[in-house]
Amino acid sequence: MWWINALVRGYQTPPRFFMLPEFTPQVRRLLRLEAFGFAVLKNLTFKRSEADTDHLVLPPSHMSSFLVGEHKKGEMAEECCCLSKELSVIKPPKKPHLALRMFVLSATMICSVYICLVCLKQIGNQSMPRVLKFEVIKESCRDPGISPSDISYVHYPKPATFSRDECACTPVRFFAILSMQRSGSGWFETLINSHPNISSNGEIFSVKERRSNMSSIIQTLDKVYNLEWYSSASKNECTAAVGLKWMLNQSLSAGLMDNHEEIVKYFNERGVYAILLFRRNLLRRMVSQLANDHDRIAKQLNGKHKAHVHSQYEADVLAKYKPFINATEMMSNLKYSAECVKNALGYFSNTRHMVLYYEDLILNHIKLVDVLDFLRLPHRHLVSRHVKIHRKPLDKQVDNWEVVVNALKGTEYESFLNADYTL
Repeated sequence: MWWINALVRGYQTPPRFFMLPEFTPQVRRLLRLEAFGFAVLKNLTFKRSEADTDHLVLPPSHMSSFLVGEHKKGEMAEECCCLSKELSVIKPPKKPHLALRMFVLSATMICSVYICLVCLKQIGNQSMPRVLKFEVIKESCRDPGISPSDISYVHYPKPATFSRDECACTPVRFFAILSMQRSGSGWFETLINSHPNISSNGEIFSVKERRSNMSSIIQTLDKVYNLEWYSSASKNECTAAVGLKWMLNQSLSAGLMDNHEEIVKYFNERGVYAILLFRRNLLRRMVSQLANDHDRIAKQLNGKHKAHVHSQYEADVLAKYKPFINATEMMSNLKYSAECVKNALGYFSNTRHMVLYYEDLILNHIKLVDVLDFLRLPHRHLVSRHVKIHRKPLDKQVDNWEVVVNALKGTEYESFLNADYTL
């Protein structure tokens, strides 16, 4: 209260203050005692006594100046005397033990040293340049609709030569068309390439350097499956399946059949779909092969060799040639082709594969739907510009047909003499 503070600061408040009519006698007495208590606490001093003990002594002059007033000196003196007897001597607390002081001092020093070390360490760290590393975590492109058995066959290539950001989450499947020359592989490849999401890059291993050893083969395959092989099969749409055409009988010294163990292992590790395309009638395949070899030399279409044609006129020109078949060579050729097909079916039986026959594709185009289902691709209408060259029965396409018939009768290849499809 302001009047108490005023009394403590110098007792300048007139004694008339305590006589205000608002205060009752009991209130006035309490105010004087409270003011006196503040004055005592403000003016306490230590004094050494004869008994060598510390006592707190209140200066008498100050006590008397407060106790003696203009009004009711006797009454106030009596009250204050009682209080002065109690407050004149106040014993201080005992001094703390020396060991306790030393302990507190030691603890303080240890804490101070620790705080200094922590501060120095923080200052040293702040003086060193800090490099903040930010790692961009991209959301996974995994499609929850993909079955667990297909996960290893779904890929998300990241080509180094171009950006695939717009198609980054489009799953890509790898495939390889394994076939033999003149088995309809070229026609079949144009059909699946008409799908906007399929890119089949053709017979890329026709170049010997690409199949000279297993290292070259793997390097070529990796380039194809990483979408970095540029050809006319490249699409503007997001690629969902990428592959190539690979001939079984491409070379007798190197290639697919000679390195089949390593290639099967590669197919299984990379999750490659194998599409095995064969021709049931190996005699028809042989006739087509002989006619194609003849055109390589004759170049019947304006001095150019064409293995595949896109018009009926060109097909009729090439179909005019009737090959002469050597009976002895025919038997060895048919035997080699049949053995090649049998071995391929055995070698790639442990891969994810499907077997197609040219005759089935000719007679039933629904087989193409099976191919799209195999590659897990949406159905589309597939078309090709290729025109079939040899459409006539076999007896109209071979120059020495009677010799061929006599050679095949009674053998396991006699069924090839019968027409197996009609166009």
